[in-house]
Amino acid sequence: MELVHSGKVRDVYADGDDLILVASDRVSVYDVVLPTLIPDKGKILTQLSLWWFEQLTDIIPNHIVSATDVPEELAGRAVRCRRLSMLPVEWIARGYLTGLGLKEYEKNGAVSGISLPDGLVEASRLPEPIFTPTTKATEGHDEFITYDDVVQEIGDDTATRLRDVTLEIYKRGAAIAAERGIIIADTKLEFGRDADGTLTLGDEVLTSDSSRFWPADQWRPGRPQHALDKQFVRNWSSTLD
Repeated sequence: MELVHSGKVRDVYADGDDLILVASDRVSVYDVVLPTLIPDKGKILTQLSLWWFEQLTDIIPNHIVSATDVPEELAGRAVRCRRLSMLPVEWIARGYLTGLGLKEYEKNGAVSGISLPDGLVEASRLPEPIFTPTTKATEGHDEFITYDDVVQEIGDDTATRLRDVTLEIYKRGAAIAAERGIIIADTKLEFGRDADGTLTLGDEVLTSDSSRFWPADQWRPGRPQHALDKQFVRNWSSTLD
């Protein structure tokens, strides 16, 4: 195998026509990789994604070829996947107002050009889930863009299809999580095209790195929520000089 890319959390190896996607135990916040590892974090992310991919196959194809045809030493944290030409957009759905979405709302009364009601606070539930795409920056921070910006970037048909898929995945995930007493506040997805040009869900899906999870019985708008994701690491890092 040949290492072709090392990201903040995942390493990608070429293996014939496929890629081997390996989730490490690294943790990143605000585009910075922290020096301390979280044992088995990569295995948890991988298993979460595999479970969710199975729940979403009727919505859109995914990039998984095999979860077992990987080197033995990487078992549990690696998947064999198809090569995709990734689209230059972060596809984000929000059902609740928090994080950068809240900051954008407090500044503009809107997120990604979508006007929201007055008086919303931290962790407010939105009237309906919204699509709030961002750029996919190779350096620096991602920036909010509008749906019209996405259309300009990749075309109307693809933008409309993937906006709808993003919201459908979020709603499906939120409904499944709600049955288990969990709120999914928001989630980030990535899509690409395979060798045949088919739009395909890639990277990870509905994990604690790409989504915010809150215990439903502790949800209290107007204050930070108890997080079942990496928000506690973000909070800690914000206290550092």
